[in-house]
Amino acid sequence: MSDHAHTLPTDTANGLLLILSGPSGVGKTTITRGVERSIADSVFSVSVTTRAKTGADVEGVDYHFVSEAEFDRLIEQDDLLEWADVFGKRYGTPRKWIEEQLRRGRLVIVEIDVEGARQVKAKIPEAFGVFVLPPSEEVLLQRLRDRKRESEEAIQKRFAEAKREIATAREGDVYDLFVVNDELDRVIAEAVGAVQDRRG
Repeated sequence: MSDHAHTLPTDTANGLLLILSGPSGVGKTTITRGVERSIADSVFSVSVTTRAKTGADVEGVDYHFVSEAEFDRLIEQDDLLEWADVFGKRYGTPRKWIEEQLRRGRLVIVEIDVEGARQVKAKIPEAFGVFVLPPSEEVLLQRLRDRKRESEEAIQKRFAEAKREIATAREGDVYDLFVVNDELDRVIAEAVGAVQDRRG
C-alpha cells in the first residue's frame, strides 16, 4: 500500500487530485471538460473569486463570488490551497471542499496556472499534474489570433507569457505528464488513461 502513503486512514484508495494546466489558447478547458465527462466520479473544483459577477456567470458553476473581506477570511483560516492576485482581482482554490471530495474517493479536477499548481502540489504532494502543450509555438500563436479577442500587442504579450509558462512547467517537478493537444479526442483519451493508471 506504499502508493497511498500520503492519504489519511479515512480515505478510500481512489481519491485523486488532478491538476490541469496549460498556456492560454491551448484548449485546456475543453480537455478538462472531456476528462470530466469520461470519468464517472470526477468533480470539477470551482474557484473562489473577488471579481464582480457578470450576466454570463453562474454562481457555483463558473465561480464562487465572495467579497474582499470573505476572501481575507479564507486566507486567514488556511482554507485556500492556492490563491493569486490577477490584475487586482483574487482567485483561489477552496481546500475543505476538495479534501472532502478526496476522502470520498472522487477524482477532483483543478484547472490552474503553473504557480497555483506549484502551491497545490506542495500541500497535496500526491496530486497528479497534467500540462497541456500546443503542437508548436506557431500553432499556439495562431490559436491566440484566431480567438479575435485582443490586439496584436496583447496577443504577443500573451504568447510570451505562454512560452514562459511552458518553460517553467518543464523545469519544475509539479507535472507528471505532458500532453500535446494536436487532436482533441486523442489527448483526452491519453489524459484519462494516465489518470486511470494512477488510480490503479
